[in-house]
Amino acid sequence: MPREKKALLFKAVSIRTILPNVVTLLAFMAGLTAIRFALSGRWEMAVTAILLAGVFDGLDGTVARLLKSTSKFGAELDSLSDIVAFGVAPTVILYLWGLQALDRLGWAVSLVYAIAMALRLARFNARLEDEEEPRKRLGFLTGVPAPMGAALLLVPLMVDFIIEGEFLRQYQYIVAVYSLMIAILMVSTLPTISLKALRVPKEWLVPVMLIIGVVIAGLFARTWMVLIGIAVLYLASMPLTYLAYQKRREQKKNL
Repeated sequence: MPREKKALLFKAVSIRTILPNVVTLLAFMAGLTAIRFALSGRWEMAVTAILLAGVFDGLDGTVARLLKSTSKFGAELDSLSDIVAFGVAPTVILYLWGLQALDRLGWAVSLVYAIAMALRLARFNARLEDEEEPRKRLGFLTGVPAPMGAALLLVPLMVDFIIEGEFLRQYQYIVAVYSLMIAILMVSTLPTISLKALRVPKEWLVPVMLIIGVVIAGLFARTWMVLIGIAVLYLASMPLTYLAYQKRREQKKNL
């Protein structure tokens, strides 16, 4: 074998390159583990696993940028992880928990959400390098992002955890309509909040840090209630986000 081919064959890969992919795999495994918990009826653990996958999903890109080890392989692996952790796993959880009683209709609704997630991720990948995409250029996302979509889909379970009963499971049609709404929001072209683009004025730094501290403390004390509150605020903020986007676009035109 020529020396050049040997050198290429045994070329080492640095830990810096591997680490972001390991974090992505943790999100992938968390999604699969959520399905395992759902199959055994451990709903709180299943939802927790999806939320943990969201944390890992937020970390992998950050780690890759910090280590300057972004790659096409990492991007493809991230897409695979997202479709499992935020598309397939939440679909299975919601179906087994509440939509199964609707039989074929419940499965059809579940499929709509999973398809919407796949279409969203495909659209995101297609525009990944498009810096001229109007919403991205103005500091907004297009539609509800995958981790938030999964979290919003599982809000009915969180409500059920608080009331400790079968209330929402008895209203499967309401849950089905809500699931379809989340699916539509994910594939919509509505501008949504981008945390990466948010900028906090210096005079607001201390109050914002205090609010974040209160939210974190609340997550330890009343986890599901705080998460539901965050979900409600996110949905309620969408009209305001749209108005902010329109205002910023007008300002951009006038420059």
